[in-house]
Amino acid sequence: VLSGYRSHEQFVLSYQTHTSINIVDINCHRRVIFRTNTTSTYNLHTSATAPTLLTMANEQSSSSEYLKQSSQLGNLARPQVAILDFGSQYSHLIARRVRELHVYCELYSCLVTAEELGKHELTAVILSGGPNSVYEEGAPHVAKEVWELIKERNVPVLGICYGMQELAHVFGGKVAPGLKREYGKASVSRVEGCNSPLFAGLPEEFIMWMSHGDKLHEVPTGFKAVAGTSNADFVAIENVSSQMWGLQFHPEVTHSPLGKDILKNFVVSIAKAKQDWVMTDYANEFIEEVRAKVGPDGHVIGAVSGGVDSTVAAVLMTRAIGDRFHAVLVDNGCLRKDEAVNVLKRMRDDCHVNLRCVDAKDRFLDLLKGVTDPEKKRKIIGGTFIDIFQEEAKKIEADAGRCDFLLQGTLYPDVIESISYKGPSATIKTHHNVGGLPATMKLKLIEPLRELFKDEVRELGIALGIDETSVWRHPFPGPGLAIRILGEVTPERVAILQQADAIVIEELYKSGHYRMIGQAFVVLLPVKSVGVMGDGRTYENVACVRCVETTDYMTADFYHLPYEVMGNMSSRVINEVRGINRLCYDISSKPPATIEWE
Repeated sequence: VLSGYRSHEQFVLSYQTHTSINIVDINCHRRVIFRTNTTSTYNLHTSATAPTLLTMANEQSSSSEYLKQSSQLGNLARPQVAILDFGSQYSHLIARRVRELHVYCELYSCLVTAEELGKHELTAVILSGGPNSVYEEGAPHVAKEVWELIKERNVPVLGICYGMQELAHVFGGKVAPGLKREYGKASVSRVEGCNSPLFAGLPEEFIMWMSHGDKLHEVPTGFKAVAGTSNADFVAIENVSSQMWGLQFHPEVTHSPLGKDILKNFVVSIAKAKQDWVMTDYANEFIEEVRAKVGPDGHVIGAVSGGVDSTVAAVLMTRAIGDRFHAVLVDNGCLRKDEAVNVLKRMRDDCHVNLRCVDAKDRFLDLLKGVTDPEKKRKIIGGTFIDIFQEEAKKIEADAGRCDFLLQGTLYPDVIESISYKGPSATIKTHHNVGGLPATMKLKLIEPLRELFKDEVRELGIALGIDETSVWRHPFPGPGLAIRILGEVTPERVAILQQADAIVIEELYKSGHYRMIGQAFVVLLPVKSVGVMGDGRTYENVACVRCVETTDYMTADFYHLPYEVMGNMSSRVINEVRGINRLCYDISSKPPATIEWE
């Protein structure tokens, strides 16, 4: 129990303990992360009169403050490839590559129990890479019971990087540090006479991406080497009778040109996984499931933003239960230019979604007066949105007589973050608390997209007949332009940014670059510069264009936009937008920069 008080909307904690505790983070979901000799996550419970109470994040508090989501997909009927995550930065890419083969897969922590894994029909198991050394104390290992389950069901196994070393560790091989670490592209050579089914259709030599310091020094019992490099003799091993294969390199990354072929050989040819993961079928399955879950009289409410996720989720729900799905669009005054009008046309008129728009521009902008701190902006917008959403939910419940479910656009990367292995001292956190919507709303969650990656959501949108412009829209942050206006948010600055942003997006469409970019937007800086227009001197705002290319939004590189396109953007923005006289281009990557500026 810690005593606590609020100071400038931050919690300041005092404590009595024999251990030094450093506050690492207090995040927006009222979770405090402390660092002692380990890293732990705690739930934070406060009231005006009671002391601050901290409980471990994986413990249940006495009362649930927020609507919770489950951390596993729970789809027991569908055959799947199980990916056991050892903490690799590439684990989510393995899942994406398998899904691209139209094969269903799920990702689990490497510490998953045999009981949990055994509930599913497993077609194959893939062990991911990871940052640890298998021989070190505290390194993660697959439970003995899981290996027994794999043997009992005769499930094919592919170990990648650390995953291969885990195979060696378990089955009697020797893993130790290499004389030279190996990072980057490497030429892999098949051993003479190699006819491994894993390499079917591949040449004798091929390029793969390496990322390891340890290497295999002795092949485990029953295995044989099938490929090597100039730095390591055993970069691919196999035990055909036990249906086990190991790769020291990463076939899942784009730097491994033939990696997809290797994964296809394992998943489709060796494991015989059915390539039946099709979005049209998924939509039909969901529609039937939600009709059974909601029943003939149930009602569902959901917030929409006009982005691809909420659009696809809303259309899918409308197909399932019609006007008993109530969509709410809140215009917070910080949307793109004409966004509310366009969303209403696209979703209500074209997609026939039962959508109401709440014009709350003045309410939000009044609260944002004088606020410059980005975190305060987020809190004000998030808290006000929750208040408005609850008000609308009560109106809908009064009109419909009931409101039982809440639609949420959770995607699979959110779920992955909740369940993936974070290290021996880390706790598994509950991800996303529905934007902080109180549990007192007593709504049950429906999450139609939580099995899907972003590209699959787009594929589903196309299958549902949603127009491509909507499906391929770039992500837009919840706080909107408020966090793209650095400094105070005013109606005048919002209007300036809306115009500039609209011109930049229009130029990207005209030049054919929009679809090749992961996210593009304009930032209005709290800086003015001197300029000359006609015979007059100007002193106006500086704006910056941000365009990034990315597949997962976890890492991103700045997009190499041609100078001609930049020139057109600059000319139009400076000439057409009163208040901007200088336009810059952001050439920083993530990391170390983030995609958004605030």
